[in-house]
Amino acid sequence: MHEALSVDRLVEGVRARDRSVVARALTLVESARADHRELARDLLRELAPGAGRARRVGISGVPGVGKSTFTDALGTRLVERGHRVGVLAVDPSSSRTGGSILGDRTRMAALAASDDAYIRPAPSGGHLGGVARATRESMVVLEAAGFDVVVVETVGVGQSEVAVSGMVDTFLFLALARSGDQLQGIKRGILELADVIAVNKADGEHAGEARVTARELAVAMRLMFGPDEGRPQVLTCSALTGDGLDEVWQAVVDHGDRLRSAGTLEERRRRQQVDWLRAVVQDELQLVLSGPGHAGRATRAAEQDVECGTLTVPEAMERVLAALAGDLTERARGPAPG
Repeated sequence: MHEALSVDRLVEGVRARDRSVVARALTLVESARADHRELARDLLRELAPGAGRARRVGISGVPGVGKSTFTDALGTRLVERGHRVGVLAVDPSSSRTGGSILGDRTRMAALAASDDAYIRPAPSGGHLGGVARATRESMVVLEAAGFDVVVVETVGVGQSEVAVSGMVDTFLFLALARSGDQLQGIKRGILELADVIAVNKADGEHAGEARVTARELAVAMRLMFGPDEGRPQVLTCSALTGDGLDEVWQAVVDHGDRLRSAGTLEERRRRQQVDWLRAVVQDELQLVLSGPGHAGRATRAAEQDVECGTLTVPEAMERVLAALAGDLTERARGPAPG
């Protein structure tokens, strides 16, 4: 069993790019234990000044599009060019056990073997969009450890695209190399979030289909965004052969550079900080409501009463909020003096 490290030791190890310490720091910020959360807050406070300089990229797409294979190929290419790449691969959590598939290290074998890359599989834990609660905190740790490209790869289901777009500079959406009615399966809302769109698997017998799909998506973008020069660029690529990967990365770089030159990158990140605050508050409230305290007991009792029909939902809400207010007041006061 590892000896517990102090916050100072963790900060020192992360800044020194000690991979074992980085792993322990990430484990700490992912933990839901109250004592760990307090230490994590201290750790993030110390690491924050060294974060914020990385290029943050979100990658999502429909299941089967090859997100992990794409990330492996692109990340390996970036490492060869001198970048240090950190990947936060968010897996779907089991609704029964809370565990996750966590197969991304095996699907990113080439990148995982590099000393200049770090892949962190993290269960989504059932949070909005499949994005792990601690993803933002994990980004701070990786950036403080000197990773200049941080990729957040999401499960690509439900609201995951919305969640990841709120924590990165550039959102890259991967589409399948299929034509015609396949486009109907891509929701308009997802396309509106995309900063760059890449049609993957544009190789072999699918190369022609990929070009057709890219043209159809480009037309859709023009209809949605009009003549706006800032509309998402649509490209084709193959993670298998490497064709088009350089052009996709250049589109990501160009998008980030446009934001920076226009002065909107910092504005976007400030808004993301507010979103982070809201997410953290919501998460802490959920922990209190599901915990062993008065609010947790009141919540479970109210749920039973509502299910039995002995209490209306508005009445139950008042009881839960009253219990929550009491718990939060007691928590703010701190422990009673001995």
